[in-house]
Amino acid sequence: MTRLLIVDDEESIRRSLAGLLSDEGYDVATASDGNAALAVLREEAADLDLVLLDIAMPGRDGMQVLEEARGRWPELPFVMMSGHGTIETAVRATRLGAFDFIEKPLSAEKLLLTLQHALDNHRLASENQRLRAQALRAHEILGTSEPIQRLKQQIAQAAPTNGWVLITGENGTGKELVARQIHLQSKRASEPFVEVNCAAIPEELIESELFGHEKGAFTGAIARKRGKFELADRGTIFLDEIADMSLKTQAKVLRVLQESKFERVGGTEPIEVDVRVIAATNKELEKEIAAGNFREDLFYRLAVIPFHVAPLRERREDIPILAKSFVDEFCAESGARVKTIAAKAIDAIQNYAWPGNVRELRNLMERLVLMTPGEHITVEDLPDTVRIGEVRPGPSGSTLEEARRAFEREWLLAKLREHGWNVSRTAEVVGLARESLSRKIRALQIEMKRD
Repeated sequence: MTRLLIVDDEESIRRSLAGLLSDEGYDVATASDGNAALAVLREEAADLDLVLLDIAMPGRDGMQVLEEARGRWPELPFVMMSGHGTIETAVRATRLGAFDFIEKPLSAEKLLLTLQHALDNHRLASENQRLRAQALRAHEILGTSEPIQRLKQQIAQAAPTNGWVLITGENGTGKELVARQIHLQSKRASEPFVEVNCAAIPEELIESELFGHEKGAFTGAIARKRGKFELADRGTIFLDEIADMSLKTQAKVLRVLQESKFERVGGTEPIEVDVRVIAATNKELEKEIAAGNFREDLFYRLAVIPFHVAPLRERREDIPILAKSFVDEFCAESGARVKTIAAKAIDAIQNYAWPGNVRELRNLMERLVLMTPGEHITVEDLPDTVRIGEVRPGPSGSTLEEARRAFEREWLLAKLREHGWNVSRTAEVVGLARESLSRKIRALQIEMKRD
């Protein structure tokens, strides 16, 4: 039952209001002055749903009670009432956090409607808060390692601002997770989070995807379409793999960042947007700039707040936490009994290099949950590459970049062999889009074979 507190120094008003609201199904408590109201709040605030508070009372008046109560119980809604109401009084009450202000003598119909609106608003706010907390847990960044602790601190510091963010890190490290956490902890959390995978959209379609198009703008444009920037208005747009954009598209994105407006493809009317931009890439943009593949001015626009997500091999102490979380998640999804991971299996996965990072670990845990017959995942259940540490960073190459390239090439060769040189199947297992894997195969000069 909804519980209300009525605060008024006139007994007749308290009695009549208590009778009216009780008849409407409310559970009612009363207080005769400000001090009595605060005493009730200290005892029962957690059980109260709303306070109906008179302003003009001897001693501590309603405004003083409201100011003190909102500081201690900010989620509790207050509806103010007064027989000497003015616009200034109503404005002041609202600024102090009151939901609404009603004048005496009270109209029963207006009172009940105002209370219902206040309670509905409170329930919606509580539900929104619950869903936001649920979303934060669903996209939680797991781990206790120093790189992860530092990353969480950076997110907490940067999220409430409107600064544009550039996230760097290898494939599969969780850059999207970082972007979502920044959004969920920001002042834009209740607004849209729109993701764009720049590497997965064909070049001829990316402008239409980002900025939308007008009807008849090109063959197949049978209706007006809103673009991702327009859909993200007042919220956040996440441009993943931004280094895969063409220079032409980069120039148009830069203009949006500078002017906060754009035109749809085939349109002439400027569309203004208020969007926070978070970009991510697995490439070294300084090298891309030097090679003429990325605009330097766009880089400096995006990198207002730079983030770097460490690869899994640099935070091995997080691997058991992640592995258990993934196993629990997939057991719950599949309706299977909760499975445990044997100590030797944990040792093996901690010693593995994880070139595919968290995404590779997640894929493996899903496979083990589905394919391991017993309730315990043992070291014998692990793939050979993980169990015997077949794929490890080697000393080949005179520089770190050369060594990483050699290692990536050998690892992809092993995965391609393991899946019969099937590019689509391998891309799914390693967590890449098929087009991205094909580009890597060409870039690493891997000769495709058939065993």
